[in-house]
Amino acid sequence: MRIVGALIAPVICAAAVLYFGYFTVWGARGLMALADTQRDLAVEREQLDAIRGDRERLQHRIELLQPGRADPDLVEEITRDQLIGTSPGQIAVPRRSH
Repeated sequence: MRIVGALIAPVICAAAVLYFGYFTVWGARGLMALADTQRDLAVEREQLDAIRGDRERLQHRIELLQPGRADPDLVEEITRDQLIGTSPGQIAVPRRSH
């Protein structure tokens, strides 16, 4: 009986340590969830970098089309794409006016 009484406190402590240890590693906010979250964050950062690159390219094209300082080559490219309806690999040859 005395042995059982002496083992109650260590058994309760061991159970508490196991309980919290389990959730520290495999719980919803444990180390395994942290690894998954970090992997997801890396993927999202790559997507953000790609979107930022696209935005910078579009911003540069917008700056090239500002009134008073429009890039003639870009204006011609956009006009050709919209008016002629070029396809990939198609070459447009301008005609001389009469």
